[in-house]
Amino acid sequence: MQLLRRTGLILLWLAAPVVAFAAANKSDPYLVALRGAGNIALVVASIAIVLLLLHRRRWRTMAGKLLVMLWCLPPVLMSAAHLKFELRKNDVLGVSAAEARRLGPHFMVGYSSFPEVARLAEQGLIGGVYVTRHNIRGRTIEALRAEIASLQDIRRAAGLPPLVVAADQEGGIVGHLAPPLTKVPALATLAGLAPDDQQAKAEEFGRIHGRELADLGVNLNLAPVLDLKPPARRNRLDFHTLIGQRAIATDPAVVSTIASAYVRGLEQSGVGATLKHFPGIGRVHADTHHFSAKLDTPVKELEESDWLPFRDVLSHSHSALMVGHVTLTAVDPDHAASHSKRVVEGVIRETWGYQGVVMTDDLVMGAIYQNDVCKAVVEAINAGVDLLLVAYDGAQFYRVFACALDGARQGKLDAAMLRASAARLERGFSIEQARAASRRSVPPRTVGLARTDGSGRW
Repeated sequence: MQLLRRTGLILLWLAAPVVAFAAANKSDPYLVALRGAGNIALVVASIAIVLLLLHRRRWRTMAGKLLVMLWCLPPVLMSAAHLKFELRKNDVLGVSAAEARRLGPHFMVGYSSFPEVARLAEQGLIGGVYVTRHNIRGRTIEALRAEIASLQDIRRAAGLPPLVVAADQEGGIVGHLAPPLTKVPALATLAGLAPDDQQAKAEEFGRIHGRELADLGVNLNLAPVLDLKPPARRNRLDFHTLIGQRAIATDPAVVSTIASAYVRGLEQSGVGATLKHFPGIGRVHADTHHFSAKLDTPVKELEESDWLPFRDVLSHSHSALMVGHVTLTAVDPDHAASHSKRVVEGVIRETWGYQGVVMTDDLVMGAIYQNDVCKAVVEAINAGVDLLLVAYDGAQFYRVFACALDGARQGKLDAAMLRASAARLERGFSIEQARAASRRSVPPRTVGLARTDGSGRW
C-alpha cells in the first residue's frame, strides 16, 4: 500500500508540469485534439487532484504545498490562454471594413464551425475556405453542398466576391472527400502506361474529380503533385508528407504528361488546379509538417529536372502554384520558399514570367508555425504570395490575420504588392468562382445541418 502511495505521488509530480504546459498552450495546433472536452477534462482533473491533496493534508509539508500549487496552475494557465485567444479574436473581428477588404482576400481558412466561418466570410476577412474530411464526418454530401452554397449566398448579400472553395483531392492516399466522393487511384499508377494511355486515364481522373467537386461547390483543387518521386524512402520519421506515394514519377516528362492531362480534365468542369509543392520536396529529407527543411540542389540542376513539370503545366493551363516551406538554399538560404521574395518574385514572377495565383502550403505546419509566424506572414505578402492557407487548424486564422494586420498598421506591408496580388486573385478566380457560385444557390436558412464539432477546430 505504501509503495502504491509513493508511486502515485511520483506520478503526480511528473504529470503536473506536463498538464500545466498543455494548459498554457491550449491553443497550439499540436494540442488540437484536447480542445473542447479535452480541455474541460484537464481542468476537472486538476481541481479534483487539488481537492484530494488537501483532503489528504498534503499541504502541511513544504513539498506538499508545492505540489498543490503545481496542480492549481493548469486551470489558471488555461484561463489565461483562453483569454489571450479571445482578445486576439475580438481584435480581428473588430477591424474596419477597409482593413478587412484589403487583407481578407489573401486568406483561405479551414473550418468546422459554420457560424464562425460565415461571420468571417460576411465581414470579408477571408477570401476562401478549405473543406476536408472533418467537414463531412457524420454528415451527408448534400449537407456540405448546402453549406458551401450558403456561404456564397452570404458573400453575395454582403456585396463581396464569391469565395474560393478548395479541397485536397489528389487521388490515392490523399482524397480527403473520398468517400463519399469517388475514390480515384493515385496518378502515380499511370506512370507505367503508354503515353497516350497516360493522358487518356489522367484526363478521365481529372474529369471525375472536376465534376464531383464542381457539383459540391468546390472551385479549386489542391492537386496535382508535381514533385519528382524520390528513388527511395526519404525519412523513416516522415508520417505526413509521404511524397514517395503521392508523387507521379521520377521522370519529369512523365510527370508533365500525366499532370497536364489531369489538369485539362479538372478545368473542363470549371475547377482550377493547384500545382504543388514548388520548389519541390522530393529531394528533401525533413517533413515540413514538423521541421524546417533545406533543398540544397543547384538551380541549374533543378531547372533541368524538378522544375520542368511546373513550367510546362503552368505554360498551358490556368493553374495556381503552391509554394512549400522548404528553403531553396541556392536562391535564399535565410527564408523558406513560401515567404521568400527572391523565390516568389525573383524566380516565379520575373524569371518564369508567371503572373497567376501563388499560394502557400498550410501555415499551420511546424516549419513555419513553430518559428516566427508573424515574420513569415508579412514576408510572404511582400514577396507577392496571393493566398495564405490556414488549413489544419482554422482557429489559428486569428493569429495569422493579426500578424498581417499588425504589419499593415505598422507600415510593413508593401502596398504595391497587395494591389498587384488583389488584381491577380480577381483575374485568376473570377470566372471559376462565378460559375461555381451560380451553379447552386441555397438560402442560408437551409443550413440547419451545419454544426460545430466541439474540438475547437473550425
